[in-house]
Amino acid sequence: MTQKYIFPFFMILSMLMSITTKGQVTPNFSEYPTPTEADLWVRYKPEATTFSIWSPVAEEVKLRLYKTGNGGSALSTSDFQKGENGIWKITVRGDVQGIYYTYQVKTEGNWLNETPGIYAQALGVNGERAMVIDLKSTDPIDWEKDRGPSINFPNEAILYELHVRDASIHPESGVLHKGKYLGLAEKGSKGPNGVGTGLDHLKELGITHVHLLPTCDYNSVDESKLDKPQFNWGYDPINYNVPEGSYSTNPYRSEVRIQEFKEMVQAFHQQDIGVVIDVVYNHTGVYDNSNFNLEVPGYYYRQWDNGKRSDASACGNETASDRAMMRKFIIESVAYWATEYHIDGFRFDLMAIHDIETMNAITKRLKEINPNILIYGEGWTAGDSPLPMPNRALKAHTSQMPQVAAFSDEIRDGLKGSVFNDKDKGFVSGKKGAEESVKMGIAGCISHPQVNFTTVYNSDKPWAAEPWQSVNYVSCHDNLALFDKLKISRPDASQADLIAMDKLANAVVLTSQGIPFIHAGEEMLRTKKGNHNSYNAPDSINQIDWRWKSENKNVVDYYKNLIQLRKNHPAFYMSKKEDVLKNLVFQKVEDGLISFQISNHANGDKWKNILVIYNARPEIIKYKLKEDWKLAVWGDEFNMNTPSTGEIKVPAISMVVLYQE
Repeated sequence: MTQKYIFPFFMILSMLMSITTKGQVTPNFSEYPTPTEADLWVRYKPEATTFSIWSPVAEEVKLRLYKTGNGGSALSTSDFQKGENGIWKITVRGDVQGIYYTYQVKTEGNWLNETPGIYAQALGVNGERAMVIDLKSTDPIDWEKDRGPSINFPNEAILYELHVRDASIHPESGVLHKGKYLGLAEKGSKGPNGVGTGLDHLKELGITHVHLLPTCDYNSVDESKLDKPQFNWGYDPINYNVPEGSYSTNPYRSEVRIQEFKEMVQAFHQQDIGVVIDVVYNHTGVYDNSNFNLEVPGYYYRQWDNGKRSDASACGNETASDRAMMRKFIIESVAYWATEYHIDGFRFDLMAIHDIETMNAITKRLKEINPNILIYGEGWTAGDSPLPMPNRALKAHTSQMPQVAAFSDEIRDGLKGSVFNDKDKGFVSGKKGAEESVKMGIAGCISHPQVNFTTVYNSDKPWAAEPWQSVNYVSCHDNLALFDKLKISRPDASQADLIAMDKLANAVVLTSQGIPFIHAGEEMLRTKKGNHNSYNAPDSINQIDWRWKSENKNVVDYYKNLIQLRKNHPAFYMSKKEDVLKNLVFQKVEDGLISFQISNHANGDKWKNILVIYNARPEIIKYKLKEDWKLAVWGDEFNMNTPSTGEIKVPAISMVVLYQE
């Protein structure tokens, strides 16, 4: 059969190089054909399986089939057929489920290394070979009925950032499958003094969504040597569409990791807890032999005008979301996780490396799949990028991404001090002048007229169009853990005062208008022993020590009460800017003191008016009341119903909440 190809003509164009003043050369990627509607996923049927790859620079492409995911020689080698627009295809007859495969591309006369392909859905150990799989066979019982929680607006969510291994690896976690997906699916686990751990702890705490650090297949842990201590956060992805194998009970069989990941998601959903995954599409763990480069060298990454690859991730490379086929890949990848794995949200690492158009296309697709889905990210880069500033998905451009939220580093640094200066203090630890940064976060980073943006940390103007677009937090996996930061910045403070600072910090977060975000273990005074960057530190640094829960029961109880307070009172999560402007008024702001009133049964709240007072001072303050109120929260006491008139004594380093019915 004779076919007409545009490909040979394109090959001539693609060989044109732009020679720079430094003598480096860059392919003219803009001339590559971009068949964005093409289906590049492996399509399995018992009678035949079709494999596809887009590689407009390929001269030949081979498919190799293997019995196992590592070792041994190929069972067969076949040639792909070249089609239009750089797409190559091959169909293998018969049932090949469970067979492993690789692609191999020849370009400029040289064979590149074998690759599992960027659209691989199942993998062997260490992700070197992909596997043909009937995904339906990996579904847990009643998977078709599985659903995550429903929310009307993103700030109804209460996020809890957790690493799969950290949650259960401690010897006293009481979890059977320590460090595994199944460990997070276990119910009834008990730690020291009978405290609930793992999944039971999260349910008990009351959070609505667990945010898991990267769980796609990553580079730094050798899945064939899990008997040796290894740890990594996972921000070095290799294969984007398959769960990490080291968290499964058998990384050699891909169906195991897939089914166990689904069982974990289902277990969370059965407790009405959503699952957000941390995604790292902005860079890859390796560059020279990345799966992207083994298909189309250079195309999926950005370069400077001189041909040098750019590195806005500070990890050696950055991907090019603004190129059509990379945009296609990211959109289809997140859609795959949302449909196949029932994922309820995505946190985009270094989101500003991506372009605004791509982020909006991502959210459009995800909202079509699940209107409840959460999309948020870091609104910054780690370095400069060739992507023009106006095109970047920066925090400052959040208003151009109407379905995306971003982290507020204003309230973060305002509460505890700069993450880049260990000794810097914040509002809760006694720094003067941090109040405006905290106020900005309280209002959800919108343009509230009572916030003086000239004195706000990290911003000089509001950036959220709606209050739910601000993710409010005081710490996360990066930098010092909250309690470590407080101890280092306030070496003079007593243990009791440090604990009070910890509680007050998240009291602010959980009574602010944005999306509250808690770093796992903050509720039990988690410490990483002063480690700033524990991405590859041992379990002894990263694990949640469940002894902390019984030792700090009063702190855990305080967090539980905070979370319940927020869930009971929608005034703390108004969805519209105009509602915040109408109903939230700051009352008194001085060094170490912030108070505000929320009025008019805001957002349908049963309380007509709410008065919140944050006292960061180390002494009791007397706060004058102009009207009669009822006291709801006073220090560690919640659910009170005590009349308060004239004046109230606000305990040192604490929050007080009053209300009028």
